[in-house]
Amino acid sequence: MAAWDPAQYLQFERERTQPCRDLVARLEGGPYRRIVDLGCGPGTSTAVLRARWPDAAVTGIDRSAAMLERARASDPAVTWLEDDLGRWTPEGPFDLVFSNAALQWLPDHGTLFPRLFDAVAPGGALAVQMPANDGAPYLRAVARLRARPEWRPYRPEAGSEIGIESAEFYYDLLAPRARRVDLWDTRYVHDLAGPDAIVAWTTGTGLRPWLAALPDEAHRQRFLGQYRAAIARLYPPTADGKVLFPFVRRFVVVYRDAARPAP
Repeated sequence: MAAWDPAQYLQFERERTQPCRDLVARLEGGPYRRIVDLGCGPGTSTAVLRARWPDAAVTGIDRSAAMLERARASDPAVTWLEDDLGRWTPEGPFDLVFSNAALQWLPDHGTLFPRLFDAVAPGGALAVQMPANDGAPYLRAVARLRARPEWRPYRPEAGSEIGIESAEFYYDLLAPRARRVDLWDTRYVHDLAGPDAIVAWTTGTGLRPWLAALPDEAHRQRFLGQYRAAIARLYPPTADGKVLFPFVRRFVVVYRDAARPAP
């Protein structure tokens, strides 16, 4: 997959960070003294955690060296580690295992989420936010383009695309192991500068595997031209010339009983 670009990702720092702030604000319990931020990216989510629990020992983990370089520059007091979340093995339990918009990139949530919950200390929590945009107009546009004969031969590498499960799936999976499970979806409506902003947003995240599957820059630019035209039709301008970009996020918070240790 193409390397993550911190500068492109941070074009929409305010919009991407708001769900993280909302998740942190909803967390109960604590104080959380040992925290891990899984998929910390350039450190924006880690900064929110540090502001809420300034005395905590915080570790940020990401597989992107470029993202971690940006994160280290932002806060040298955090322990920043380069690792693959799919294979990450914690050294001891954490009071808070946190992930903001990262676990959707990993497969087999039926195995992943219990494994992450096993890393939670008694009385602690697993707190996760993931995009939940199945059926969104921009995704329908991508699906229609990918079905065209000129794009049909190109497919992202297996397991590189975004995917999450239903709220019921996470509840049934985690409730038997937990003191409480909190689940909710929030629909954010972002006002962006225009169709090009939606293209920039999606090419910086969910569209990356598909663009990486194309053979060269000429193919990518031709695909993006077709994609932009579709976005302009699907997201008409508002009275002031901006476009509204609805984006749904799924939140999963699982609290461990203080009296029952992790397996």
